[in-house]
Amino acid sequence: MLIEEITLQVEGIEAAQLHTYVRENSPEIDLAKRRPAVIICPGGGYSFLSDREAEPIALEMVSRGYQAFVLTYSVAPAVFPTALIQLAAAVVHVRKNSEKYATDPEKIIVAGFSAGGHLAASLGVFWQQSLLQKYLPGANSQWQPNALLLSYPVISSKPYGHQDSFKNLLGAAYTAEKAKLSLEEQVTDKMPPTFIWHTMADDLVTVENSLSFVKALLAKNVPTEFHAFMRGGHGLSLGTAETQIGNGYGLEKNIQLWPELFDNWLTCLFEKE
Repeated sequence: MLIEEITLQVEGIEAAQLHTYVRENSPEIDLAKRRPAVIICPGGGYSFLSDREAEPIALEMVSRGYQAFVLTYSVAPAVFPTALIQLAAAVVHVRKNSEKYATDPEKIIVAGFSAGGHLAASLGVFWQQSLLQKYLPGANSQWQPNALLLSYPVISSKPYGHQDSFKNLLGAAYTAEKAKLSLEEQVTDKMPPTFIWHTMADDLVTVENSLSFVKALLAKNVPTEFHAFMRGGHGLSLGTAETQIGNGYGLEKNIQLWPELFDNWLTCLFEKE
């Protein structure tokens, strides 16, 4: 397995780190094999990055046949659009190095958890707009995700939204700019196909975030699959003993099926294409 830490540097933006979990091809199997890539954005309210939503997710994806990458993006006091530019640069890097990483450049999935879900969804919303072209050279198709995986994402800055995430993301511009980053209001028909899951019992980032986004995606005929699990609070990651917190929080059998559901959805999506 190829384990590397790559520094992503965009002029005028602080550096980010991209950690690779890449299965190398074997001449005994198939040297020409190309796997889908999953770029993972951990959550943490744009104030820190959760380890529980980083390497354990990467290893789960690798076990299912994906090449995995974890993005260590900038959080507060860094403000928008720093993390968005870093994520776009990560997609560019993986796509340009598809031969090295044995990936399919047309099957790059951006995955986000909680505030990382807001970051992933932001790239889905803004990839085709001029904002990113101010920082990144080339065609915007270079940083276009082919699909999104959103786990209990922060989406909305409306009253039911997680306001601390937007305060951390925007800093002094919170009041003036938060409406522009309420992503359910920014969906177009250029959005990548999207898989979303949430829990009905989440009382930190409420399920209304995902419901509002799903409604907007459906209105634009974006291929979407959504799962609302009955039990479980926020930040569950895989819901297994591997990702539970020391006090036992996060062990939730109710949601442990989500990686299989995502894998099945993505397989059907790419087979259709």
